[in-house]
Amino acid sequence: MGRGRRVPTKLLEEDYLVDFDGLDDPLYPVNWKAGTKTLIACTACAGTMQAAFASATFAPAASAASQELGVSTEVGNLGTALYILGFAFGPVIWAPASERFGRSWPLKIGMFGDAIFLIGSATATNIQTLLICRFFSAVFAASTLSVVPGVLADLYDHVHRGIAVTVYALTLFTGPFTAPFIGAFITKSNAGWRWTLYLPALIGFVILAAMLGILEETYEPVLLQQKAAAIRHDSQNWAVHSRLDTTELKLKDLLQVHFLRPIRMLFTEPVLLFFTLYMSFIYGLVYATVEAFPYIFETNYGMDTGINALPLLSLVVGQVIGLGFVVWQLSSSYANKLATNNGVPVPEWRLVPPLVGSPVFVVGLFW
Repeated sequence: MGRGRRVPTKLLEEDYLVDFDGLDDPLYPVNWKAGTKTLIACTACAGTMQAAFASATFAPAASAASQELGVSTEVGNLGTALYILGFAFGPVIWAPASERFGRSWPLKIGMFGDAIFLIGSATATNIQTLLICRFFSAVFAASTLSVVPGVLADLYDHVHRGIAVTVYALTLFTGPFTAPFIGAFITKSNAGWRWTLYLPALIGFVILAAMLGILEETYEPVLLQQKAAAIRHDSQNWAVHSRLDTTELKLKDLLQVHFLRPIRMLFTEPVLLFFTLYMSFIYGLVYATVEAFPYIFETNYGMDTGINALPLLSLVVGQVIGLGFVVWQLSSSYANKLATNNGVPVPEWRLVPPLVGSPVFVVGLFW
């Protein structure tokens, strides 16, 4: 059946492949209005700050929660430790999802799951439920940690991208430093320790509502896929497609690209390895500081609960000063070098703030 019939010639892919209409295409996220980009960036970064805040707000309540649930304080402290562990597992899910389905839905689903599991941990009647919900809350919250930098990279050019990512880093580290004293005051109040979990959950729902109303898709392949779908619908030409439409979703490829490749690069690229070790040390030190500061200032200086965590705010002040330095460096020196080099960035130009900040960081530790 069908013998003797002409076989249709293969369509030229380029004729039906959807792309942006030049660098000034209004669909291109970099060309969006500054106000729109700022709203999207602030909403996404607010999600990051909520996730970081939720990671540490329970720390001052661990003792009270342990006493009510009938376990030791050491077991209660697992509520913070498992949350950080969830941060490690979450990006394995959300990073590949953002590359396949876009930035918007992983962030919204992640924020919803984060808030739901925080409610679960707040209403827990035993330690097992509390710890499990804390872990899965962090797995969902990790969507902001892994996807928001991609959103900022989609929205901004080389100069403004660095500034935006610096603001993102500020929200990431400000959350853990502002959470302990808030959690401590809540715990010692009539509200009780459970509100150290209800509060970030409520904040999460507010940010989720903002995401549903403000957060637009910024990932270019998904935008082109949506454009191709609109053209197919209007023209009834089913040959029109985007590159993402031709990509097959295979488990083998996902494991190879998003799991095995990063591990291989980690151990074969010395620069990446040392930066990873350095950032891991700093991030671990953040939570060591969150636990140590209240204890030191209560034991050695006699500060009351809540007041003993206020010295952590000095770290926030330092971060804001560091942010100002990075913004100045990117707006002046980096921007001038970029203009001189015809807009082509050199990765090493980004190393000026770390070269200044790293020694200052060490001095601060021994102050």
